[in-house]
Amino acid sequence: QVQLVESGGGLVQPGGSLRLSCATSGMIFGIYTMAWYRQAPGKQREMVATITSGGSTDYADSVKGRFTISRDNARNTVYLQMNSLKPEDTAVYYCRSQHTVLPQYWGQGTQVTVSS
Repeated sequence: QVQLVESGGGLVQPGGSLRLSCATSGMIFGIYTMAWYRQAPGKQREMVATITSGGSTDYADSVKGRFTISRDNARNTVYLQMNSLKPEDTAVYYCRSQHTVLPQYWGQGTQVTVSS
């Protein structure tokens, strides 16, 4: 079955960096748009970044210039490099596979906490 497994979350001080990974299996990774979402306590889940099968990227305004999404089709993995982290980046980060026709899938999430 399809699995998306996030890793790389943790506790980091403001201004620090983290790199999230989402390893996938059971799907043809290269044909999917991949996305990172996040959900802070008491807030709705929001899109953070997306990357198409062709490598085009899009970012939420709140993370532009600080976060970078990338993918390695050989490893069936998508990454989110997060720099200059702020306390408001604290959330559970989720990986999602997206396709116009095929089913979409979510990972289980990884906690990112930005605090001094």
